[in-house]
Amino acid sequence: MKTLKKYLFVIVSFLLTGVVTNAQNDAQKYIGRWALHFEEGMGWLDVKEEKGVLDADLLWRWGSVEPVANVYVLDGKLIVTRIRKEKLPVVNGQERSHTATRMLTLEGKGDMLVGKMVMPNKNGIGADVYYVYADKIPPMPPAPDLSKVKYGKQVKLLGKDLTGWRLLEPDAKNGWRVEKGVLINNPAQEPGKPHIHYGNLRTDAEFEDFNLKLKVNVPKGSNSGIYLRGIYEIQVMDSYGKGLDSHHMGALYSRITPSVSAEKKPGEWQDMDITLCDRHLTVVLNGVKIIDNKPVDGVTGGAITSDELKPGPIYLQGDHGKIMYKDIVLTPIIHVE
Repeated sequence: MKTLKKYLFVIVSFLLTGVVTNAQNDAQKYIGRWALHFEEGMGWLDVKEEKGVLDADLLWRWGSVEPVANVYVLDGKLIVTRIRKEKLPVVNGQERSHTATRMLTLEGKGDMLVGKMVMPNKNGIGADVYYVYADKIPPMPPAPDLSKVKYGKQVKLLGKDLTGWRLLEPDAKNGWRVEKGVLINNPAQEPGKPHIHYGNLRTDAEFEDFNLKLKVNVPKGSNSGIYLRGIYEIQVMDSYGKGLDSHHMGALYSRITPSVSAEKKPGEWQDMDITLCDRHLTVVLNGVKIIDNKPVDGVTGGAITSDELKPGPIYLQGDHGKIMYKDIVLTPIIHVE
């Protein structure tokens, strides 16, 4: 009997070793940065292994890139979870809440991943299910030498009216107009009435790498954003007097924090000078370089696509607050030595 138990122990140990080895092999194929595509919205996933432990950051449709609650591999599938607290109705004076777990499950299919995100409804009855596929993002190229960049002919993006621009969402209300060379957006809401969804404004033309110069005037407490190629948001907001943050003026939203605060007081015209080259970003705000040729790891919330290699428009957020732009000039990059 002891001999039989010994053999069984050896066999089970051997099988478990195989399971662990297979799981480790399965995990390796998921490590890297992934562009997430689904019917409504885009996303980004970065799976990494640090000191033998899997970790990940996730951007889901809108908002910020955030660390996941958990990530693991089971039966050859990658499982990623995010959590949020959901308050329950107060019953007999008792306050309670649930921890809602959103689960993204992906598995390899050829060169891509396919799967779904399950997001439980707040009332606990049913869930929203989003089917998704993912492509691996190509490796980041080295930082370009911007002193050797060759530029093409300047393009003035703003004229006497909205010619060359259109709403990103055709069914949204248009709050944009041009007056005396100034592009103005005023997404006015009526107190006590349902929220009116105002549209974002995009260029008809699409661009690859470029330098973009413009002036922007941000009223007190207001907020907007400049999307480069429709996928990378440069934050525009009244953050005067606040500390450094990846959500403040001139930041690459939720990704790159400015090295120094350079914003002016609300209501003043501010100069922005933005260069996007080989997936690297430089931002000069009011004559101060606040982002210096930093790599852009992936799209930001609100991106119109997850494909970082295709041309795209300049688009301006129009549903956040009153904003004014002028002197918008784009100069395409035609060659990098």
